[in-house]
Amino acid sequence: MSAGIRLTAEGSTFVVDRHLAILTTLGPTGRLHSVPVGFTLEDGIARIITSDGTQKVRNAERGGQASVAQVDGGRWLSLQGPSTVVRDEAAVQHAVELYAGRYRQPGVNPRRVVIEIAVERALGSSGIVEK
Repeated sequence: MSAGIRLTAEGSTFVVDRHLAILTTLGPTGRLHSVPVGFTLEDGIARIITSDGTQKVRNAERGGQASVAQVDGGRWLSLQGPSTVVRDEAAVQHAVELYAGRYRQPGVNPRRVVIEIAVERALGSSGIVEK
């Protein structure tokens, strides 16, 4: 993970088990925009597959910070960093494969893009993030 952020063994399992999350981006007026998503984490990049043109995509295109957070009972994890939108076909396919491994194979979507968060900060419950 970037910036020396590392998950514990429990944290590494937590981000591959099936849990939904909340993606938070900044809307055009600076207000928070939070929506439920599935995400994957690989090599310090959190990836969210979605349809082009959605509010979350438009928000990520403006740059700035985003976070994706998941919770299960008392366990929680929040991953934060700059967001970008990726439309490269190979990168989108890779993100779909990662998503299918964690959740399920998504349906065909010719408008699919990937929101990537370059994780710079991780916060979590005890035992999730190495201190």
